[in-house]
Amino acid sequence: MTGPDAPAHPTEHAVPDGLGAVDRPTVSFELFPPRNPDAAPRLWSTVQRLAAARPDFVSVTYGASGSTRTTTRQLVRRLLRETSLTPIAHLTCVASSRADLTATIEEFLDEGVRSFLALRGDPPADRSWEPHPEGLPTASALVELLRDVERRRCASSPAQAVRAATRPLSVAVAAFPRGNAGAGSTREQDVAALLAKQRAGADFAITQVFYDAGSYAELVALARDAGVTIPILPGIIPTTDPARLRRVAELTGVPVPASLLERLDVFDPGDPADVAARHRLGTRLGVDLVNAVLDGGAPGVHLYTFNQHGPALDLLEGAGLGGDAPSAHLRVDPPRAPAAPATTPTPVPTT
Repeated sequence: MTGPDAPAHPTEHAVPDGLGAVDRPTVSFELFPPRNPDAAPRLWSTVQRLAAARPDFVSVTYGASGSTRTTTRQLVRRLLRETSLTPIAHLTCVASSRADLTATIEEFLDEGVRSFLALRGDPPADRSWEPHPEGLPTASALVELLRDVERRRCASSPAQAVRAATRPLSVAVAAFPRGNAGAGSTREQDVAALLAKQRAGADFAITQVFYDAGSYAELVALARDAGVTIPILPGIIPTTDPARLRRVAELTGVPVPASLLERLDVFDPGDPADVAARHRLGTRLGVDLVNAVLDGGAPGVHLYTFNQHGPALDLLEGAGLGGDAPSAHLRVDPPRAPAAPATTPTPVPTT
């Protein structure tokens, strides 16, 4: 269908099973492994609710210097064994030797992981941006290592070669709409780095958070002019919690527009009615951003959930991308204690 009555973003209704629709935008989520074992049941409830949106994949974060290596692997393993979701395992190379990285890659591959998000990563607290003396200096080098390990495994095992042919290894990387403030790089420098990642074997990119569609559009235009051809997926955070947005700004160096914070700050966080109203406003603003990037040609949306299903699902529902998720409106998660500053995950760690 074309013309004024056509939907802005054709979704799963284009074909009966939804996911086969050529024009269906992709939907994906970021999760982080629980640091407190008591939080595991709550996370799994979130996973089950997010699964109803039929995401194309879910990414699982990996702490600085592999600080969550075990818990990341445990969560990825459970996703593989107990759900139909496709997990993408984050992998960072800061402060890790090549031997350690190779061992970690082998562990994930042995578990059945076929998708990675290759990142340079955030440094440990109070540490400088220095590669391990026996490690890898850039995310593009990590992409190369992933491809090298896969080639070696296929060359040594015909069975592995067959598995790789039916389930090819997929490698995603990070992109930065306004430059990487954490690394002190400009957008032009990051575009050059993105091109290097593509040449190393990256399949697609996910952006760091941003709050205006123009930032994403300009990044894509610059990347295409530079020769980057891989898809660039916009990373978006639900704009329902001003405290969360401020914390993300501290971690990433990406400022939150003052006008956005002013609109959210007028609500009383101690008044349930105000919290609900703030949630409605933030969701509507998020829907506007999602619609704008999709109208601009984005292949889909990747949502930073912070392990909360409500804001993410309401955002998707408002944009017509909710899949089979329940269509209850204003789904507000119960209040949670704020995470410790040193352990809050950064949306798309540093390239």
